[in-house]
Parts: sequence; structure tokens; C-alpha cells
Amino acid sequence: MIRIDILTLFPEMCKVVMNESIIGRAQKKGVVRVECHQIRDYAYDKHNRVDDTVYGPGKGMLMMAEPIALCFEDLCTKLRKKPKLIYMSAQGKILTQKKVKDLSQESNIAILCGHYEGVDERFIEEFVDEEISLGDYVLTGGELPALILADAIIRMIPGVLSDEICFKEESYYNGLLEYPQYTKPAVWRGKKVPEVLLSGHHENIEKWRQKQSLLRTKQRRPDLFEKYKISLEEEKLL
Repeated sequence: MIRIDILTLFPEMCKVVMNESIIGRAQKKGVVRVECHQIRDYAYDKHNRVDDTVYGPGKGMLMMAEPIALCFEDLCTKLRKKPKLIYMSAQGKILTQKKVKDLSQESNIAILCGHYEGVDERFIEEFVDEEISLGDYVLTGGELPALILADAIIRMIPGVLSDEICFKEESYYNGLLEYPQYTKPAVWRGKKVPEVLLSGHHENIEKWRQKQSLLRTKQRRPDLFEKYKISLEEEKLL
């Protein structure tokens, strides 16, 4: 079982997402455990402040180091160990499927959600193991990125999805984009499902899927295609 702890100013927001659908069912089965922690509970003034103005010129508020540190240290005490702490940050390394697979091997991960202008750098230096970004853009807070990271990790855990093939044939898992897929009816508004998919010939279907995966990656993500080590058999499909 993997445990994921989310440190946030909006725990209820995170709970709503993590308790629904596939992730919610996985928690009920005991395959994964997700806990959300309110950083504001560790504020040390009567107004429960967790932020203050930044030193130097500039606008905006910054999350203070001490409330976050107290929250994380309390978690470490309860767990009797220090979980791997990830800070969702626009300055972090871009999240990839390989990183998701690596993180899914951890037994306990804590995710820190920043807010306002971010987090006091001293906390990051003292406690954070890794900073991760979803892309080259900025959001109002780290909750959505944290939920995306948690979802991506959890669905890789055995027992969460019905079969490993559910994620092994998806985009990025093997370095390629996924092939196009179709469902009933066989003809929709004059558009037909490719004949090979209706043939029942599994070998031909697999070759078609592999070819489509290669072509789609080459056309839509040439950067991924350049990194992919194409085999001699795959070259014959193109």
C-alpha cells in the first residue's frame, strides 16, 4: 500500500477529488491511503496567519516557513519517519510518466501545495526533496497540481485499475502516444471504424495499433519520437 499526504490550505478541496471515482474505490479497498493536512492548524498567532509580505520590493504574500515546518514535522512524528516531500512548483522539473512510475515505487509521499507567491525558500532548502512542475505555466495554488500528481501515481499501483494493460498501452508509458480507439456503433455520422479492428485478427490489429502509435507520435510529438529507440520491425511498419 502507498500512502500520500497532502499539505494544503484547502484540504476539503483535495478530499472531494481523492474520495471519488477510481481513487476513492482504491482507498476503500485499502490499496492506497490519502490524508490531507490543514497547514493553517499550525499557525502560531490568534489570526491563524500562514503568510506575510515578501522582503524587498514587490507585491504579493508568501507562505511562512514555520507553519509548514510544524505541519510536516507533526506528520513525520505520527509516521515515525520522514516521507519523501515533493513541492509542486513552477520552478520544478516537468512531470513525466517515467517520474510517475518511479514515484509509484515509494511507500509514502508527502506533497506540499504552495499558495500566494509560493513558499519561503528556507523551508524548501530544509525539508523538500524534490520540486515538480506540470508545465511552463502558473496556477493560483498547488492543489490542482498535487491532485494530478497523486492521481497519476495511484493509478500505477497494482489493484487500482482492473488490469496493468489499462496503463501499459496508454500514451507515454512506453515512450509513444497511444493509438486511436473506437467504440460502438461501427458507423457514426458516416464515419466508419477501421476495418482491421472489426476483423477479429489479433495479430493484424496489434500491428495496426503499433503503426498508428508510431505515426501519431511522429506527427504530434516529434520531440518524443526522436528520443524513441525504434526497432527494425517497427521501421517496417512506417
